[in-house]
Amino acid sequence: MASGSKERVELLQGTLDLIVLRALETMGPQHAYGLAARLEQVAEPSLTLNQGTLYPALVRLEQRGWIKGSWQRTETNREAKYYGITRAGRRALDKQAERWRRLAGLVEKLLLNES
Repeated sequence: MASGSKERVELLQGTLDLIVLRALETMGPQHAYGLAARLEQVAEPSLTLNQGTLYPALVRLEQRGWIKGSWQRTETNREAKYYGITRAGRRALDKQAERWRRLAGLVEKLLLNES
């Protein structure tokens, strides 16, 4: 299937925070471009994260204390802000993941009960 014909995913409100927290937990500290590229790489169907979507989420998560940013050099020797998950972020991830599982379970139950 050509990449142009892949179905795109639209994120439900609130899911981007969960995705970013989980990615940082599993991948370790990442800069925004690297994070977006990696998420697009592993997503099936395709997920496109533009700067207008990802950067506000990173700012929001940092303001909540769930991630912490620090300036470092990239592989190409450029300055970039790397984000890593904090202890509070791990706790929030656990809560958000449980909330998501309950919601997904409810939706699945409703879909199975279709007439």
